[in-house]
Amino acid sequence: MNCYPKVCVTGGSGYIGSWLINKLLHRGYTVHATLRNLKEASKVDLLKSFPNAESNLVLFEADLDKNNDFEEAIHGCEFVFHIATPKSSQYKDKAEATVAGAKNIVESCIRSKTVKRLIYTATVLAASPLNEDGNSFKCCMDESCWTPLDLSFSCASDHNMGYTKGKTLAEKEVLRYNNMKLDGANFEVVTLALGLVGGDTLTSHVPSTIQVICSPISGNVWGYNHGLRFLQQVLGSIPIVHVDDVCEAHIFCMENSEAKGRFLCAVANPTSRDIALYYQQHYPQFKIDDRFMGETEEEIKFDSSKLSKLGFDYKYDLKKILDESLECGKRLGEIFLP
Repeated sequence: MNCYPKVCVTGGSGYIGSWLINKLLHRGYTVHATLRNLKEASKVDLLKSFPNAESNLVLFEADLDKNNDFEEAIHGCEFVFHIATPKSSQYKDKAEATVAGAKNIVESCIRSKTVKRLIYTATVLAASPLNEDGNSFKCCMDESCWTPLDLSFSCASDHNMGYTKGKTLAEKEVLRYNNMKLDGANFEVVTLALGLVGGDTLTSHVPSTIQVICSPISGNVWGYNHGLRFLQQVLGSIPIVHVDDVCEAHIFCMENSEAKGRFLCAVANPTSRDIALYYQQHYPQFKIDDRFMGETEEEIKFDSSKLSKLGFDYKYDLKKILDESLECGKRLGEIFLP
């Protein structure tokens, strides 16, 4: 008999979602996973290929744009990992859709009467240490920082500005429900503000975050300007973390009763120039164009010790993240050997 609680993972076929589901199944959890479309055979087949999937994995079709579409998937679960983001929407913009989708999940958790804790996958883009005027940074980036939403950036696109605004507002929205009293028990919310996620992938394509990490080598102008440089402008550095540590952190925040509220999740915070210099030094066979070498930047202190103080250990350092991201890019055809 399975003694592990039943959990739900939204966005199950994505980069983080698929890796997390694989880990949960390995450990014996029963997983309810949602996908936007169960007719996408490649995504369904990937999830069904994981160990214990036949007995412990149940797939549900659910769309964040549709109210109450997650009721069935969340029903009977004790923990919910909300990773999915809306794709298309009847809302006026990406930000409004992201907030509405997050609220949709929270309210489904509350109605279930079984969910004890929601773990929300947030982003460090919501935790900028910029001062309100946008002209200077605070001395340190930590969980007290929130990104000012009325600033403009030269490396911004409509997509990443909409994403940043939506994730910032959505994280604030879900945190409002933390420690809500439900039938005499607390409904708890944890938000994990993730750095740029790298490493390998279980999917058949290169995740966008790995494309961004490898952009100095691949020559991906969009990924460099709207990825690395945008992060640099908003945060003053590029907090980074391995996908395996990301998923371990999610499970840690589920299993550890002391984990409540907001946590930054990153192991290092290099600059775009640091990343380019690392690749230039360790992979000299790749010639990095001067456009992708970055500039010398003022160092911004990054403090993600709140999670570590609870006992969480990062297993992957910056070197491993950059090396594995490059290998992933080569394996899946994003980067070609010279």
